[in-house]
Amino acid sequence: MFRNKIVQNASWIIIGKNVQSALAFIVNILTARYLGPSNYGIINYASSIVVFVIPIAYLGFNNTLVQEMTKNPDDEGQILGTSILLSLLSSVACIIGVITFAYISNPGDSITIWVVAIYSMILIFQVLDLIQYWFQAKLLSKYSSIVALIAYTVVSAYKIVLLINKKSVYWFAAANVIDYMLIAIMLLYIYKKLGGKKLSVNFNKGKIMLNRSKHYIVTGLMVAIFSQTDKIMLKQMIDESATGYYSAAISIASVSSFIYVAIIDSFRPVIFQNQENTVQFELNLKRLYSIVIYLSLFQSLLMTILSRFIVGILYGKDFSASVSALQIVVWYTTFSYLGSIRNIWMLAKEKQKYLWIINLSGAMLNVVINLLLIPVLGINGAALASLMTQFFTNYVMGFVIKPIRENNRILMESLNPKYISGLIKRG
Repeated sequence: MFRNKIVQNASWIIIGKNVQSALAFIVNILTARYLGPSNYGIINYASSIVVFVIPIAYLGFNNTLVQEMTKNPDDEGQILGTSILLSLLSSVACIIGVITFAYISNPGDSITIWVVAIYSMILIFQVLDLIQYWFQAKLLSKYSSIVALIAYTVVSAYKIVLLINKKSVYWFAAANVIDYMLIAIMLLYIYKKLGGKKLSVNFNKGKIMLNRSKHYIVTGLMVAIFSQTDKIMLKQMIDESATGYYSAAISIASVSSFIYVAIIDSFRPVIFQNQENTVQFELNLKRLYSIVIYLSLFQSLLMTILSRFIVGILYGKDFSASVSALQIVVWYTTFSYLGSIRNIWMLAKEKQKYLWIINLSGAMLNVVINLLLIPVLGINGAALASLMTQFFTNYVMGFVIKPIRENNRILMESLNPKYISGLIKRG
């Protein structure tokens, strides 16, 4: 039963995401080659600023909705409706803030300001993406996977048309908005077709939900700081081309991230369902940790060895400066995924209050290291800053903060490969 729930749900996500990832990678490479390091850097700069405020827009609900609906299935309509409305109001404020930041930090650079303004519109439609957590809670992720695949296929075709017609960078910024808009419309339609309860708003329930999710707002913001600050600082301290080179390296390093997201998302509801059974709860976590650790380490080693070949084939000689950054930054992926799993444990154990300490420490460390290393090492300095921050935040801090050392014990025990083989044999 365990394997069937996990593997079946993950399989739908992975199959859909495989095709989506292939399309995304191909189209992004073509887009990067067409736009060049400079304009490609502007697009990624806009993306980084928007990603920066997504935790505020979501109000932390993306981290708690699965558990909320698993515990209170009769109230799922109120839970979803309330979270969507509150997130929508927050998103509008975030859009205003993003445009204001772009205007102040890039005076006279109308291209960057307009690209950021257009790109920020995804925040409106991304709110409805919260519905995907209903599909996760019900282990029906195949539907949200199909929706995402259809939407991205349409948008990929649209981007190819833009490439053929040699459209400006503004059109490519708008393409991302269309993607989220299509996903939002289709998710809402399928939710209703599958018998999802009528969405409604209950502000009292909203207060209770916010009380549980508020820790994740600051946490998500801090994570955004040390995951996006490097791109923003490269643009401000060097130029948009540096952001373009670095973004290409990040894009390659995270090309298979959908696999890890699918695995973690599929384990999440099963882990929560068994959280009262300590033995089974820890076993599920160890299995999840084990498979993520060994898969990501294998990927990092392979990409390090083949980095020059990969960059040359995919992005061309114009992006050769990305090679050394890729060899460094690819190793940070393992630690970032460990943080996602740790957050599941912390939510189950009601330890969310420590998240802000962990991520505030990481955010401060990241900014300091970037300030020190970017002027000396350029994009390689940003890559080192990312690696050091992820290691410190998602591993070292687990030993520093006593109440969460139990999770690090589980993590260390998961290094035993028997947990992967045990998962396979269980089926």
